[in-house]
Amino acid sequence: MTSKQRAYLRGLANTMDPIIHVGKDGVNANMIRQAADALEARELIKGTVLQNSPVNAHQALSLLCEGTGAEPVQCIGGRFVLYRAREKDPRIVLP
Repeated sequence: MTSKQRAYLRGLANTMDPIIHVGKDGVNANMIRQAADALEARELIKGTVLQNSPVNAHQALSLLCEGTGAEPVQCIGGRFVLYRAREKDPRIVLP
């Protein structure tokens, strides 16, 4: 993914609300499955890492990317953004 494409996705994610919340259990198989389902539906998702989480945002982002096959877009503070294009009929067209 190029920096121009990443910047475009960051702009799209700017107004999104987080739908993945990493809590005290960290990143487990259930969370990876939920993230994969959300990526299939939306292609671009935002997540947060709560204070009581055993992992930080960078670790959570890398674990979720590895588990779902997604691309990391952004990680600032306790928030992160993931992107994975749909297999059929992708909605987001990268520049």
